[in-house]
Amino acid sequence: MPEGTVSFTAMEHGTKDDYVLVFAHEQHQIDTQADRVMDWLRQMEGPSPYQISRLDHVLQSATRAENDGADMETIVCALLHDIGDVIGTANHSQVGAALIRPYVSEQNWWVVHHHGLFQGYYWFSHYGRQPNERDLYIDHPYYDATVRFCAEWDQNCFDPAYQHRPLEYFEPMVRELFARTPSGEL
Repeated sequence: MPEGTVSFTAMEHGTKDDYVLVFAHEQHQIDTQADRVMDWLRQMEGPSPYQISRLDHVLQSATRAENDGADMETIVCALLHDIGDVIGTANHSQVGAALIRPYVSEQNWWVVHHHGLFQGYYWFSHYGRQPNERDLYIDHPYYDATVRFCAEWDQNCFDPAYQHRPLEYFEPMVRELFARTPSGEL
């Protein structure tokens, strides 16, 4: 981890040396992102209102995606689609999508970002909402991919009898994804 402290108390007074230090620190954070993601996944273990833990849910999701022939990036997206439950429960889909955005395709980002709304198809009617609220996006090019994701790799992943792969199996994929050079704006 880079050592030192910047000289400024307001960014407008920073020097190039200050920003070299800041960016070195940020690069270290980027380089160790996979470690934090793995820790967050482990935090999903434990009691939940479901018959399985939240970790078992995402492990089932990733296992089903892999069994269906999904590519590595999509498998990791299935594994991380609910990671927002640990860091931002109220908007978990958007939090998870923000985490993966610099490392994944536009389609995979969109699917994770919108999966919470699309999951409403299965439960909105119990709360007086329209199950087809997702149809707001029916003409979107990733609509069908999100419907498929929810139908095949999310809503059916709460089964205590389903044999999923362990977290350690997916760790190399997580590390590969976060080893990519982040894209996008600052």
